[in-house]
Amino acid sequence: MTRPAARTSADRLARLLNLVPYLLARPGIEVAEAAGDLGVTERQLREDLELLWVCGLPGYGPGDLIDMAFDGDRVTITYDAGIDRPLRLTPDEALALVVALRMLAETPGVANRDAVERALAKIENAAGDLVGAPVAVRLPGEGRRVQELRAAVERRRALRITYYTAARDESTERTIDPLRMLMVDGRAYVEAWCRRAEAVRLFRADRIDAVVELDEPAVVPPQARPHDLRQGVFRPSPDLPLITLRIGRGERWITEYYPCERVEVDGDRWVVSLRVTDLGWARRFVLGLGPDVTVVAPVELAAQVRAQATAALEAYATPVLSAGPAGPVTAR
Repeated sequence: MTRPAARTSADRLARLLNLVPYLLARPGIEVAEAAGDLGVTERQLREDLELLWVCGLPGYGPGDLIDMAFDGDRVTITYDAGIDRPLRLTPDEALALVVALRMLAETPGVANRDAVERALAKIENAAGDLVGAPVAVRLPGEGRRVQELRAAVERRRALRITYYTAARDESTERTIDPLRMLMVDGRAYVEAWCRRAEAVRLFRADRIDAVVELDEPAVVPPQARPHDLRQGVFRPSPDLPLITLRIGRGERWITEYYPCERVEVDGDRWVVSLRVTDLGWARRFVLGLGPDVTVVAPVELAAQVRAQATAALEAYATPVLSAGPAGPVTAR
């Protein structure tokens, strides 16, 4: 009985890598015999052979791609593109792989860490003396705070934190029950049940000003669900405020950095609309962009920006007295 063909991409990749050396050792082998040896159907083997025809070395022109010849139902590899050679890592490649696996093993919230550590142990064993190379692996934003949070998560302890919320420009104290540590876009987060908000929240590690591990276990309510972060931390939704800005050339990076609902070209300017967490954050965001930005909507945001900009200009215009060697002098 013929065994069923493998269905996953990983299985097919492994089969293709094995197929070329197999055929090189058996020139002119019948397709049916090869399929039986490899545990696939004849149809699957022919599909694999057709795929090999477009595989090869960079350049992908004549003389770069794997080639083969058919004689009836027999097949012979005539050019292998180097796949006949066993994979051997150079010292630099082996060291790079060790470093990458060490970093992956240290990434908060990574799935299947046991599998990563097993793979790392195998590579380190094969690398030999490279294991002791003077290389330190440190994640972006990694520090004492992240290590402290990770340890608390692993011990399943509740935490009392002082957290700075950038959107509201305020610091608050919260008691949280951690679910997991995450690394998103190079930043570490602790995802936890916030007892104050009575909901699951994400807390950036670099915005946690103080943390105290409580002498009580973390208790996560059954209704708590982790966030889906495949699209990033910020998830625009219709219930969030929508702002519209007219921007110059120097601010077009906004459309690449933030998810925009609408981008229109208006001469040499662009009109962009995007969702924000709240208008307080939007006000600080607009004021930090510079003079080549105009708030189109909402009117409330335009008024807030105008008021704060006016207050700043008035502060600069206020005379400041400075004392010299002979006492107070004129304003400057």
